[in-house]
Amino acid sequence: MPTSSLNLVLDSATDYLFISLDDGASLIEEYYRKGKKNHSVRLMDELSKMFERHSYKPEDLTSIIVGIGPGSYTGVRIGVVVAKMMAWAQAIPLYTVSSLALKATAKTGTVLSWIDARRGHAFLGLYEVNEKGVSLLEDEHYTHLDTYRQGLPVDTLEVEDAKPDVFKLKGSTVLKHVENIHHVAPVYLRETEAERNLKTHGAK
Repeated sequence: MPTSSLNLVLDSATDYLFISLDDGASLIEEYYRKGKKNHSVRLMDELSKMFERHSYKPEDLTSIIVGIGPGSYTGVRIGVVVAKMMAWAQAIPLYTVSSLALKATAKTGTVLSWIDARRGHAFLGLYEVNEKGVSLLEDEHYTHLDTYRQGLPVDTLEVEDAKPDVFKLKGSTVLKHVENIHHVAPVYLRETEAERNLKTHGAK
């Protein structure tokens, strides 16, 4: 049952796997569920089931939006690889969005979106979310969460785990059109263990 527009949104950067299908005007179906380090298995399985339930095929897609992190090194890569593969195979537009910005769409107002990075630290971003879309108020970064909170306005809303509202992304500056699919890469905001080991080794 193809439509004139069929948009797919994927995000696997956090513990929660998010998959959404919409026709540009209304939501068709979405999946938002906490996983146990099994996004690599669940993503394609749930996506296939979603297509089947609505009689869609990958070639019916007209665009893809993918969350590029920050978050789990392995988790981020899963969604990015799948989105790149599908966009390239179907020759359709690919858009990237920060996983923090995507999470922020769950609220309306000044929103602090964060992802737990352990030991009191977090990946975070501060956004303004309204009917017109989502805008970044301060660059996303990795920092101590409670210390950062102390400088925020009292009416700031917080989002850690909440289902996104993909329609708030439409037309937002946080949504980036990809000119070259092969150049899309995950964003981590923090050095990976391999990068830290390389620096340590190189310093000897």
